[in-house]
Amino acid sequence: MFGLKRITIAAHERGLVFRNRSFKSVLEPGVYWMLDPLGRTDVQVHDLSEPEFAHPRLALLLKECRDVVDQYFTVVELGEREIGVVSKQGRVTGILAPGARQLYWRGPVDVGVERVDISENFEVEPRLARVLVRAKAPLAAGVAEAVFSVEVPDTATALLIVDGAFEKLLGPGLHAFWKYQRVIKVEQADRRVQAMEVTGQEILTCDKVSLRVNLTALWQVEDVVRARSSVTDVTDSVYKTLQFALRAAVGGRTLDELLADKTLLDREILAGAVSGLAVQGVAVRSVGVKDVILPGEMKAILNQVVEAEKRAQANLIQRREETAAMRSLLNTARMMDDNPTLLRLKELETLEKITEKVDRLTVFGGLEGVLKDTVRIQLPAG
Repeated sequence: MFGLKRITIAAHERGLVFRNRSFKSVLEPGVYWMLDPLGRTDVQVHDLSEPEFAHPRLALLLKECRDVVDQYFTVVELGEREIGVVSKQGRVTGILAPGARQLYWRGPVDVGVERVDISENFEVEPRLARVLVRAKAPLAAGVAEAVFSVEVPDTATALLIVDGAFEKLLGPGLHAFWKYQRVIKVEQADRRVQAMEVTGQEILTCDKVSLRVNLTALWQVEDVVRARSSVTDVTDSVYKTLQFALRAAVGGRTLDELLADKTLLDREILAGAVSGLAVQGVAVRSVGVKDVILPGEMKAILNQVVEAEKRAQANLIQRREETAAMRSLLNTARMMDDNPTLLRLKELETLEKITEKVDRLTVFGGLEGVLKDTVRIQLPAG
């Protein structure tokens, strides 16, 4: 029949009836016949499996048909300092921004919205943070716009900066914050002991000798807040402080003093670096001068000096040994002069050593001849 419309609403659908572009009613599941010869009636069919309801005249519907809206929809209206965490069938599926207004069809999909006040506490609770930060598409896109997250390793500490002001320190673990109405930034600082190399430093000693010195130091950030507020770059500040302490220690000594005791140089550099970096929240654990490199000419001269000193020491030792030997011989001679028997024993000892080296020995006059007369040693002919 002309102008007669057949409208079918399935069990999972609802129909909104508009006549002359004004809302009239909601059609529940069933078959409907409508007489509309002038085409002034429009029926909009909505699938309840997608519970979100959006309409260009939503504000008018809420104002003029609030009873009908409350019957078929769940109405969520957030304040300017509230956000909404949307869950469907018990699973988080979306986030509503502050001030949002959203309608959800009452139907087969169980929709819940958790309101969160972010006027004071804007940190996402740990249980929800793990769900949001590790969410997959399509939820991940909404999370990226709403949540700022950071994972602090167990070797570091993080500083939370909100709207340009330091808020608090963050310990190791996952942290998440609502972005809305705030600018959030996190700066991480490594709390482990770190090594610093200060190499290739050309320095003049007190006696005008040019040296190249290499230094190694171990340092650690102790007060992260103080370090951030004191210097723009902690690593660069540590390097410069060590460099200045090294130059002050080397420049105030002669070459001989430096070469005589390097540990004293280490202690002086450490004391200067500790006092300079303590006010910045940085602790210096140890300092060590690795290399003291002399220029080529000075190295040759120093080698000559060392060689001369060692040669003189060797000569002195040799003279001492010769003097000791002569003194021993003199004492032995005096004892033999005072004791003839000792002299004869010495002669026998000498004779014994001689006889060890000959094949045959002929002695005339017996033992008396050996002791008193001249002993002739004849080697056999041929």
